[in-house]
Amino acid sequence: SLNPIKQDVKYGKLPYVANIFPHKGYGALPQTWEDPHQKDKSTDCCGDNNPIDVCEIGSKVLSRRDVVHVKIPGILALTDQGETDWKLIAINVNDPEASKFHDIEDVKKYKPGYLEATLNWFRFYKIPEGKLENQLAFNGEFKNKAFALKVI
Repeated sequence: SLNPIKQDVKYGKLPYVANIFPHKGYGALPQTWEDPHQKDKSTDCCGDNNPIDVCEIGSKVLSRRDVVHVKIPGILALTDQGETDWKLIAINVNDPEASKFHDIEDVKKYKPGYLEATLNWFRFYKIPEGKLENQLAFNGEFKNKAFALKVI
């Protein structure tokens, strides 16, 4: 792929994620891009002009600018402000528990409550900025690995 690695910027500003205890921020999949001029067939919204976001579910807290190889068990879609904003669920391949995670059902089994907490975080994290609750595609349903790989 010849997509550039670029900083996630929205309205000319670097992204800021409000601290909504106990949840933290997230990263992005390098060399991906959600095209703002192409309508996604599954969400009926164009892309948000940013890389695909990643929520890494491993046991280690990653540092800013860390680049790690991941497995992708699933994906969630926001349709914030009429734009598709994909959120990959991933685990570092070097995580001690990585061998347990193959598909979204494994996340439900081995990390009970994690997907629900993630969904709520994405629904509400912009409210401290005075914005509205985020809209979710597929009624907030996490899609499986096969679906996620098609998105990528």
